Amino acid sequence: MGRQMSKRVRASQSQPEPARSNRSRPVSELLPSVGGAAFRRFGFVQSSIVTRWPEIVGEKLAAASAPESIKFPVGKKQDGTLTLMVRSAHGVMIQHVVPEVIERVNLFFGYPAVAKVAIRQGDLAPRPKPRPTPGLRPVPVELGQSLKTIEDPELKAVLEALAASVGASSGLPIVK
Repeated sequence: MGRQMSKRVRASQSQPEPARSNRSRPVSELLPSVGGAAFRRFGFVQSSIVTRWPEIVGEKLAAASAPESIKFPVGKKQDGTLTLMVRSAHGVMIQHVVPEVIERVNLFFGYPAVAKVAIRQGDLAPRPKPRPTPGLRPVPVELGQSLKTIEDPELKAVLEALAASVGASSGLPIVK
């Protein structure tokens, strides 16, 4: 019995233990997978159509409408029906620009994903307002002198912004 026990101990010691992931993970790592399941349930293969709706149709139409779902024919991922939730007063206006909405959504996807648009009237959830970007601080003199020799204007602007943020910081960075 002692020999059998020692063989098992040796066998378990020779195999490397799998790497553990007992670390805390940022919420941003977890959210895409959670959100992806919810978006797929409502027909959105790409969640970006919801998050980037103002870029797709423009601010004016995005203020009056929001994508609710995309339903595709069985076994296909194109020629679907996009359901839009529209503020009741804007229903007729949206109906007139449906061909343009279809064109813009298909341009966004890169293939004819949407063939029809169904309009539902109702209240839209208010969109969160984007946070204002903090203003740039002047570049510290000692950092700005070394940037004068850079020819590329884009690279120079980026480096000046970096220098300004470095110059404005005090002490060690705070890691969240």
